[in-house]
Amino acid sequence: MAKKPIKNKSLWQRLRANRLAWNLFLIAAILIALAIAAHLLMQVATRHGARRTVPDFAGIALADAEKLAAKHDLELHINDSLFVPAYEGGIILDQLPKGGVEVKPGRTVYVTINSFRQKMVPIPFVANRSLRQAKNMLEIAGLEIKELVYRPDMATNYVLEQYYDRQQILADSRLEAEMGSGITLYVGVEEGENLTFAPQVVGLSLHDAKGRLWETGLNVGKVIYEEGINLLNQKQARVYAQSNPAEQALSLGTAVDLMLTLDLERVNKVRLEAEKMAREAAEERLRLEREIADSVARATLEQSMEESTPAETEEQTEDDFFE
Repeated sequence: MAKKPIKNKSLWQRLRANRLAWNLFLIAAILIALAIAAHLLMQVATRHGARRTVPDFAGIALADAEKLAAKHDLELHINDSLFVPAYEGGIILDQLPKGGVEVKPGRTVYVTINSFRQKMVPIPFVANRSLRQAKNMLEIAGLEIKELVYRPDMATNYVLEQYYDRQQILADSRLEAEMGSGITLYVGVEEGENLTFAPQVVGLSLHDAKGRLWETGLNVGKVIYEEGINLLNQKQARVYAQSNPAEQALSLGTAVDLMLTLDLERVNKVRLEAEKMAREAAEERLRLEREIADSVARATLEQSMEESTPAETEEQTEDDFFE
């Protein structure tokens, strides 16, 4: 009797016949399918490949800018506000990202708008406090020092009186001022203690440079900006020169002029040189102070010895007499 030919099973059939191999295959297939599905969903969610060009919102009213943003599938978020009298309230002054930059749909554009009016803040009472404490209190309130005026008083570097717009601020005053306004402080100084030394402010922002000057008892003189600096980029500007070099001896209340630039590479170069000169000047000042202190100590010792010598001679004469 003839045997029936045995048909070779296909790979698929052999795979189905092997329970372990079949289960492993199903697991792998499911994992691959899930990965592909997740990738496709991610592409749809992030709109892969879709780009939008950010419009230039500067100078546009906020309401109109929001409509324009929606048309480009973008969102606006007010990040900051300034008060620039030259512009109407609600006008967009600055934005990030800048206009012309390509971004993905749905991207948030952060804008700075012009306030309708400057915010009013209460003026804190800072008299009878140290100059450093008074400065910090004013800064926390959103104000600053307009001028330091020194008066003879035994309470050196303590605030005696404060004035805003020629009106004295008392403990029970309830006055407000526009944010950023300056307060005049009358500060005490004991006779013979009216000297200070100019700080090193090259490389600092205007805000930090002002604080450093006020803390050392000096006033801010002229603030000179290089071309291209405006209210929107002032915070990025840095001091590249000061009228009085660091460690120079000055009378309390002296005004120091500041020059600012946006050229950070230039600032870094002059800052390194200014810091080197400040260190050398400080070391020389300390050396002279030590020499003066040593000289005074020697003079005091010599005077003490001279005063004690006649007494010793008189004692010796009395001893000789009794002998």
